[in-house]
Amino acid sequence: MLRISGLSVAYGGLRALEDVSLDVNEGEFVTIVGPNGAGKSTLLKTISGSVRPTAGRLELRGRDMTPLWSHQRAALGIAHVPEGRRVFPSLTVLENLELGSYRSAARAARRATLATVVELFPVLAERRAQLAGSLSGGEQQMLALGRGLMSLPDLLLLDEPSQGLAPRIVEQIFEAIARIRAARRLTILLVEQRVVEALELCDRGYVLETGRVALAGSHDALLADPRVQRAYLGV
Repeated sequence: MLRISGLSVAYGGLRALEDVSLDVNEGEFVTIVGPNGAGKSTLLKTISGSVRPTAGRLELRGRDMTPLWSHQRAALGIAHVPEGRRVFPSLTVLENLELGSYRSAARAARRATLATVVELFPVLAERRAQLAGSLSGGEQQMLALGRGLMSLPDLLLLDEPSQGLAPRIVEQIFEAIARIRAARRLTILLVEQRVVEALELCDRGYVLETGRVALAGSHDALLADPRVQRAYLGV
């Protein structure tokens, strides 16, 4: 579904990504893990189009989308749930969700999709008239995930959904992601620093270090890799 070849990104002359290549197959759940500053968030921003690469090619279902702008990629079915949630604080929960359904296919199915989202996150139904800025961090993350799902994406990009949340809320978020995957066999690319949880959820994973792919493999292979165990699992 998604193919990235030789991708490089630079900020002010400093390389954030260097010759990154990876694939995400239709219906697959792929996780990107690695330390802070490895380029994980930059990779998702480059896929969704908010960051432009200096080299490389991005394809979606065989179509070169490298020259496309972010709104054009969204129209192709890519939804990006960014780091830090980024809800619209002065709009209600319902208004935030409705803003997610801007694709024509999503607008036509808005009512049904909304019902699915509030079934996943019942608190959003309870808070539907409340301003998004008044929600707790966990509720805002649920709203951000729900807003992404409202676009009926083919490819869902999730950037650090556990960031800044209490362990109990993190568990709820990961359970919701697993339910989303099971319900729709949605293609998901997840960036996450909680290595164990992220790798246990996925089919395959990549380890990014200093802007390069250092390791790749199935979740079992990566969890068993001594380098992953030493660097991220404290073994």
